[in-house]
Amino acid sequence: MYSNTKIRYDTHVSNTYCVKKRGTDLHHYFLQDINPVIRFLILSDTIVMGSLGLLGPIFALFIADFITGGNEAVAGLAAGIYLFTKSVLQIPIAHMIDNIRGEKDDFWLLFIFTFLMALVPLFYLVIHTPIQLYLVQFLLGFLTAFTFPTYMAIFTRHIDKKRKEQNGVYTLPSQI
Repeated sequence: MYSNTKIRYDTHVSNTYCVKKRGTDLHHYFLQDINPVIRFLILSDTIVMGSLGLLGPIFALFIADFITGGNEAVAGLAAGIYLFTKSVLQIPIAHMIDNIRGEKDDFWLLFIFTFLMALVPLFYLVIHTPIQLYLVQFLLGFLTAFTFPTYMAIFTRHIDKKRKEQNGVYTLPSQI
């Protein structure tokens, strides 16, 4: 039944009991046996996506309180503009990035556009109308359209071909 598990027998008060080996080693939980580039990408993406996820509920309150005429429809349209822009521009941008050989350009595009993406929420401090909000969401979608293809290009280039669970380790924190 447990063909590849190590079994340790201990005796305690003349009773013999069996302790099974943990299913997954503890160092795997801390990503110690994964390629360092993959580990860095997973941790950075968890931080970026986690911060964007925390911004969502605050974003709706912000629109209702600080945008003139802001309501649920404005918030929904703003989110739709972001997602539409990101989705439509991502494929041509990915095609453009694939035409450039090498990894250095992928890294610098990822670095620059992630940094710019992190600065976009500062625009929320100076906007007051739905049109300004829509422009900021368009800008955020444009910048995100650059970061995702470059991220995935670097990720797939460095993933260990024999260990497919690295992709699962990537998708788990980003889905939570």
